[in-house]
Amino acid sequence: MTRAGLVVGVGACRDAPAEAVHALVREVLAELGPDAGPLLELATVEAKATEPGLVEAARLLGVQLRSWAPGVLAEVATPHSSPTALAALGVASVAEAAALAGGGELLVPKRKSGGPGPAVATCAVARRGPGRE
Repeated sequence: MTRAGLVVGVGACRDAPAEAVHALVREVLAELGPDAGPLLELATVEAKATEPGLVEAARLLGVQLRSWAPGVLAEVATPHSSPTALAALGVASVAEAAALAGGGELLVPKRKSGGPGPAVATCAVARRGPGRE
């Protein structure tokens, strides 16, 4: 049985710096506060599982980077979709769908890094209850 906690779904452009991904995740987790629960893992789509910035961000956060097949993510209902992600990866959502793929409740919908324009990284946070994979 797995423990309860937070799963952060992440997406990023190619060669996104680990610092940008790490900073975005830390910012969102800080807003939730320590009572939200422990960070269990970062999650993303398979095509991004070896992206150096995501791998390093997971290492800096002390968690594993879990990847999901596009078909699994395509089946997850999310509040936001991205035509860019759909065109590039075949899924309408990466961050939200990856956060929710193992089950749970969406706490923070997709958040983009930086200011206006295309995001270097995105993240979303879900709370997973005990016993979910």
